[in-house]
Amino acid sequence: MSGASKTAKDSETGAGKQQRGIQSVEVGGRLLHALAKARTPLALSDLAAAADIAPGQAHAYLVSLTRLGLIKRDELSGRYEPGPLSLRLGLMQLANQPAFRAAVPRVTVLAEEIGFSVAICTAGPQGPTIVRYEHAGFPLHVNLHVGTVMSLPATSTGRVFCAYLATDALQTMWANQSGEGSSDLVGTNERQSFDATLAAIRERGIERGIDAPSPGISSLAAPVLDADGQLCLALTVIGPSAAIDVDWNGPIARALQNTAREIGADIGADIGADTGRHRT
Repeated sequence: MSGASKTAKDSETGAGKQQRGIQSVEVGGRLLHALAKARTPLALSDLAAAADIAPGQAHAYLVSLTRLGLIKRDELSGRYEPGPLSLRLGLMQLANQPAFRAAVPRVTVLAEEIGFSVAICTAGPQGPTIVRYEHAGFPLHVNLHVGTVMSLPATSTGRVFCAYLATDALQTMWANQSGEGSSDLVGTNERQSFDATLAAIRERGIERGIDAPSPGISSLAAPVLDADGQLCLALTVIGPSAAIDVDWNGPIARALQNTAREIGADIGADIGADTGRHRT
C-alpha cells in the first residue's frame, strides 16, 4: 500500500490520529474513575475534589449519572456509590475473563462436594476482592459477600496473594491497605516471621486461618496459577471452626487444591479457544 493510500485509509478509520470524543462524557468518566479509585461512598465535595471538578459542576453530572444507574446516592448519608448499571457492566467484564469463566463451574461443584462456602477472589486495588461467593452447608455469622476486600496479612486469602502476586501489584495493595501515616502492614520485628510464612505457603501451595480474623470461623485458601505460574485467582473455603477440617492433608484441602489445579489447566484451554474463535 502506497503512503498516500495508507493516509487516506487512516483518515477513513480514524487510525493514526486522535479521534474526537465528547468532552462532557469524559468529565463524567472522571467522576466514575474517582469513585472507583476510592472504593468507598463519597460525599459530593470529596468526589468533586477527587475528580478535580467544581462541586456545582459535579452535581449536574452526578444527577445524569444517577439517572443512568451508573451512580446512586444513599438517601440517609447523601454519599454517592456505584449504581446497578456499574455493577452489571463490571460483572459482564469479569465474566469474559478466562480465569473467572473457568473457575465458576468448578467452584460450584466444589462447594456442593465439601458442603462449605467457597469464595473466588481476584486482585483489586485495595486488596484481594471476592468476585463470586458460593454459599453451601453451614451458615456463617460473618459478613462476606461479592465486593468484600480481604486483609493481606490477617486472612488466609490475603497471605496467598502476598505469597504469589507480582511485586508491583502487591505493593499497590499493601500501600492502599496501610493507609496514611503507615508504611507497612507488618511491623519490622514481625517481617522475618511473615516472610517465612509466605515461603511456607509457596512450599505447601495452600494456607489456612483458624479462628482468624473472625473468632469461630476458619478457612483454607489456595492459588489458581496459569501455565506461567502467575496468580490469576485465589479460592477460599470458609466454615465454622467447629465443623470445618483445615488439616493440610485433609479431604477439604485436597479437594480445594485439586480444583485450583484444574482451573489453572482450564485457563490455557479457554484462552486457546478464544484465540481460535477470533481467527475465524
